[in-house]
Amino acid sequence: MSKTLIIAEKPSVANDIAKSLGGFTKHDEYFESDEYVLSSAVGHLLEIAVPEEYDVKRGKWSFTHLPMIPPYFALNPIAKTESRLKVLNKLIKRKDVTALINACDAGREGELIFRLIAQNAKAKQPIKRLWLQSMTPAAIREGFSRLRSDEEMLPLADAARCRSEADWLIGINGTRAMTAFNSKEGGFYLTTVGRVQTPTLSIVVEREEKIKKFVPRDYWEVRAEFICAAGVYEGRWLDTKFKKDEQDPEKKAERLWSKAAAESIVVACKGKPGIVTEESKPTTSMAPALFDLTSLQREANGRFGFSAKNTLGLAQALYEKHKVLTYPRTDSRHLPEDYLDTAKQVLGVLGENNNYHTFAKQILTKGWVKPNKRIFDNTKISDHFAIIPTGTVPKGLSEPEQKLYDLVTRRFMAVFFPAAEFLVTTRYTEVAGHQFKTEGKVMTNPGWMAIYGKDTTDDKEGGGNLVAVEKGEKVHTEKVTPNGLVTKPPARYNEATLLSAMEGAGKLVDSDELRDAMAGKGLGTPATRAAIIEGLLTEKYLIREGRDLMPTAKASQLMTLLHGLGVDELTAPELTGEWEYKLSQMEKGKISREEFMREIAQMTQIIVKRAKEYDNDTIPGDYATLQAPCPNCGGTVKENYRRFACTKCEFSMTKTPGSRQFEINEVEELLRERTIGPLQGFRSKMGRPFAAILRIVKDEEIKNFKLEFDFGQNEEEGEEGEGVDFSNQTPVGPCPKCTGNVYEMGLAYVCEHTVAKPKACDFRSSRIILQQEILPEQMSKLLNEGKTDLLPGFISQRTRRPFKAFLVKGKDGKISFEFEERKAKPGAKSKAADDGAANDADGGAEAAPAKKPAAKKAAAAKPAAKPAAKKAPARKAAAAAK
Repeated sequence: MSKTLIIAEKPSVANDIAKSLGGFTKHDEYFESDEYVLSSAVGHLLEIAVPEEYDVKRGKWSFTHLPMIPPYFALNPIAKTESRLKVLNKLIKRKDVTALINACDAGREGELIFRLIAQNAKAKQPIKRLWLQSMTPAAIREGFSRLRSDEEMLPLADAARCRSEADWLIGINGTRAMTAFNSKEGGFYLTTVGRVQTPTLSIVVEREEKIKKFVPRDYWEVRAEFICAAGVYEGRWLDTKFKKDEQDPEKKAERLWSKAAAESIVVACKGKPGIVTEESKPTTSMAPALFDLTSLQREANGRFGFSAKNTLGLAQALYEKHKVLTYPRTDSRHLPEDYLDTAKQVLGVLGENNNYHTFAKQILTKGWVKPNKRIFDNTKISDHFAIIPTGTVPKGLSEPEQKLYDLVTRRFMAVFFPAAEFLVTTRYTEVAGHQFKTEGKVMTNPGWMAIYGKDTTDDKEGGGNLVAVEKGEKVHTEKVTPNGLVTKPPARYNEATLLSAMEGAGKLVDSDELRDAMAGKGLGTPATRAAIIEGLLTEKYLIREGRDLMPTAKASQLMTLLHGLGVDELTAPELTGEWEYKLSQMEKGKISREEFMREIAQMTQIIVKRAKEYDNDTIPGDYATLQAPCPNCGGTVKENYRRFACTKCEFSMTKTPGSRQFEINEVEELLRERTIGPLQGFRSKMGRPFAAILRIVKDEEIKNFKLEFDFGQNEEEGEEGEGVDFSNQTPVGPCPKCTGNVYEMGLAYVCEHTVAKPKACDFRSSRIILQQEILPEQMSKLLNEGKTDLLPGFISQRTRRPFKAFLVKGKDGKISFEFEERKAKPGAKSKAADDGAANDADGGAEAAPAKKPAAKKAAAAKPAAKPAAKKAPARKAAAAAK
């Protein structure tokens, strides 16, 4: 008897199909009934590759074998899932299997997964397509009654193959061409590019450029306290005639750009009566939509600091292992329209859980689960629906898994609750012709916010209640203060904000057609965005600083190279928009697969051709001509793609010593003074930050000057048998361990007796402590008064997060941290001192403040970093600088 083989994308879907159709017997790797054989892939089982006869075994990273455009693509099994592929091959080749049903996910990638499996097995059977938007038993049975024909699916299959092959061609050829270019002068400098990863990197690099170019500006805000019969309230001055300036977004109605203007308002208003007008309006706040993967990754990063990769891993475990969440790799925030009963069943199970009992029961008893396009909408679902709890009772969850499960579960319950309600009051107080604005926002009904512990008793929800002012009452202007402030640069991206930027990258595209094609897609997919960010970190294009993502010199250099070569397509989301537009046209049968792939081949040819045409010193760019002369011959020094080089002699030096990119003013100072520093931001080969002094020194072997690091080690002992001469220096303070004086020396503050012959003291303190430079005036304060000011820039070695601390001098002369006092929350247990002392140098800012100096002394006494061994030879230091 002939049978039909059903291939699903995941084992869980195969299980659901078996239960819905019934009559199946379970075997090791498949199900079987009288009519069907049923099995599944586990995502992608095959990847495209160069055919064996065209594969270059040696020299593939040189221009000789580029571009690589094979006439066809071979398929290679993915090693970790090869056993599942063998099972499917065997089932396809069964003599009683006379037809195939593609039950992979409804979308482009699901189509590709099945097509590659069928191609690999050389399947000859006729094919039908199961297209499911919902996984309820009724929806599955209906899907089988309406199977789509193979001919109907061929345009989607063509688009799926084109996307995969085009990504391969651009990624392989772009990466090999840029690597070959950067390796021209020797060595191997892997330089990866890709349709998604490179525009994503470009977003971060552009933000960093804005931060570097940002010039802070002083401004003032005037705040006043007003006394009325019922109490005191505060207002902020604003310009009622202000008009938004598109050219200067820093201009705002409440900002004044001169101190004199602020002080004139203070003089005019202080002690004068004020006339009050106000308006109160009710407003509502709807619950946020259900989670898709990207919004879940953003929320988990913001709340718990989970990386996008970790969140995906946790969600996958909650789906596959614990079976308490639905499929996580989704871009939808809606549920199918036939899911009302399923939602009620899930809420019924949640009602038995003590954590969710009250809210789940309330939703069910009040009948809040009803048709609602904010929640149930088939038109907003492509491959998968939103992430929600399954109704399976969670058991044995780890703490991070429990946090993520709770996040999804509360969001699921919240969408059924009514909106939160507020009363928003806007008050204007006019004093001597000047307007002061006060806002208050009071929650009148918590609605969905009750699920998150908010209620109407919470104080200052979004601004707090305002003391009442009677109609016609004149208030007294008690206190008017001009507050000096400084504009801030744009914030760096963290994983949450970068995921948002990737998701919304289509908004950056000018063309309406391309922007529409990217609508709801952005850069990458929810399932791949975490991997893209991790890939950029692995390739050292990005580094993490706390939760911030910072581009490296390698990233900036890649952008310069791609712009210089004129292949801007690889840096902008327009490429994705253009592909999405053409692939959507292909799905509708308006563009042929051959036409699209011809264009991709042309683009590949252009990328390689342009990389071949240029040398390192001819890459176009906005390069500087330096004012400081060449230290070797006095000639003009110019910047190029990789180096700063003299136009008359052989002197040159790298632009990125220790993976840190020089600023032009730093190079000017270095060439002029022959030394600069200490500078921070250098990175060892292991990615560890360190600080160093840079010097330009004469090398007698090459008869020229060269750049080298100075870690302050070689002058420690002075000349053989001598100490260090401090006669021309002013001491920063008295030594806390002996009767000597402390002086600056290299990257340290040292006692004069520490470097004397014979050595009579051991006091030494680094000038850089946990990436915070200790300026001479602060060291002087520490030595003379026993304590520095509160210093804000320490970076925890353990968590990479910034923190503030004082440096304090102990009775034994050792230096340690002391943390700022914080106001304890009402009812909080007093354990601040213990936490602060336990963490000091390695993370003190994350802990509560310590009342006593931290117990651990290591950070202040140690050198800032150990990028090289003590007394490293000058030659090794010079090599490191290159």
